[in-house]
Amino acid sequence: MGRRRNRRKNLPPETANATIESLAHDARGVTHLDDRAVFINGALPGEEVVFEYTKKKRDIAEGKVVEVIRASADRVEPGCVHYSICGGCSFQHLAPEKQIHAKQTILVEQFKSISNIEGFDIWPALSGPSWGYRHRARLGVKDVEKKGRVLVGFREKASPYLAEIEACKVLHPAVGERLMDLSALVGTLSIKNKLPQIEVSISDERTALVLRILEAITVEDTALLKAFEKTFDVDIYLQSKGPDTIVPLDGHKAELSYRLPNDVTLYFGPSDFVQVNVDINRKMILRALEVLELNKDDNVLDLFCGLGNFTLPMAKEAGRVTGVEGSEELIQRAKMNAEKNNLTNTDFYAANLMEDVGHEPWVKQHYNKVLIDPPRLGAKEVLPWLKKWGAEQVLYISCNPSTLARDAGILVNELGYTLKKAGVMDMFPHTSHVESIALFEKVT
Repeated sequence: MGRRRNRRKNLPPETANATIESLAHDARGVTHLDDRAVFINGALPGEEVVFEYTKKKRDIAEGKVVEVIRASADRVEPGCVHYSICGGCSFQHLAPEKQIHAKQTILVEQFKSISNIEGFDIWPALSGPSWGYRHRARLGVKDVEKKGRVLVGFREKASPYLAEIEACKVLHPAVGERLMDLSALVGTLSIKNKLPQIEVSISDERTALVLRILEAITVEDTALLKAFEKTFDVDIYLQSKGPDTIVPLDGHKAELSYRLPNDVTLYFGPSDFVQVNVDINRKMILRALEVLELNKDDNVLDLFCGLGNFTLPMAKEAGRVTGVEGSEELIQRAKMNAEKNNLTNTDFYAANLMEDVGHEPWVKQHYNKVLIDPPRLGAKEVLPWLKKWGAEQVLYISCNPSTLARDAGILVNELGYTLKKAGVMDMFPHTSHVESIALFEKVT
């Protein structure tokens, strides 16, 4: 006898009134009702709102704003007409300068609550253009018969479905203003139902579009894609399986690159990881160079170095810089970048920095300065080696304030470092993403 499934009835939405107490790290307003913490999308501290429950558990609940009864003075009209449905942004209802302040507050609170660290200096936030800043993105693609067209863009808020949008104001205009053109293009292809994603990568000179295809394209498809390339001055690549299957639509494409401080050019492939916000990335590198005050006596270790984003500009000033990254392919590209920039004082190694690295040859050296730029999981596995390396300064770049605060606790409370200064970098305006930078110095 088969098991009977409990089917959930479609009950009418439950609404409630609330006064918002604070802002969570993911930009949701926080209140407490019926002994539950409630996290509400689209709400700001101090506001009175009517909200709709979207999830309820014993100690926690979630919701979304239905009506703002009393608005915060910091509330602004979103700059994008699709903001209410598109999940690409979560902070457009808050003024840009207030977004930065909120992120700075989140960073300080994370240091205090997670690692009990207070009293450090705060850097002025690094900020740049609020719109058209995004040079990298993965756009979903879906032919939706009921909509009468192919949707191209990001998912709806708190939903697996693609949002029906016509443009994206945070994407670079080369793509953000051409979503309908991409929609029309895919709609003419024989494989329009077998093309789930377009990866965008924009360099200083070129715009690359990587089309993920689940079936081979036809001769007619190729002609349509070539015409689109010519009309919109973009480079189209096809990807049939993994990243190693990415190929130009028709022969050789112009190399992707952008300029970095210290007269460095970073070369990269259409699917390589590079920073989304080129303007903030350049400012971030300049801050790192200013803080570390490198000279020819410095031996620097750059952990999670990627393609050499920090390694190469630092090598222009330091005696030697060693870059370490988990991907062998990225390390090969980093070596190529050093060669193309005529840098002979760099070393690169591939190693999994989330595991024991005691057997690695680069571990046995002395480094007086260390830069760490880890993924969201942080860098706790490599921190104990700092003592052996004799690092006097550690500059930590973070995309997750929680793991930064956790690792700061290890650096300060266990390894004898002092947090000298920290601040945020507005890498992703209009989103809750917090990019930050922190300087630690050895207590003498």
